[in-house]
Amino acid sequence: MTIENDSSQIQTTDAGLTTYPLAPGYRVNVRSGPGTNYSIVDMLPAGGYVTIRCQGPGTTVSGPYGTTNLWDCIGNGRFVSDAYVKTGSDGYVAGRCA
Repeated sequence: MTIENDSSQIQTTDAGLTTYPLAPGYRVNVRSGPGTNYSIVDMLPAGGYVTIRCQGPGTTVSGPYGTTNLWDCIGNGRFVSDAYVKTGSDGYVAGRCA
């Protein structure tokens, strides 16, 4: 997982992976699955970035970027609600999780 803190724009890392900014001013819960019924396994800092590995449906969440049931897998079974990630899209920006 890549987390960066120095900008508010979508970035591409040297490895060719795209990182997306979290909503400004929010610390974002990382869950063990795609929904609020899964346990919180971490919390990402305000101003952080995430690399989305894949995406899939889960619990509907309302956040600064709208209301959605889309969840972003940021690696190793770790998920954040897309409502807190600035992807520039209301839909999928990565492949669907298997």
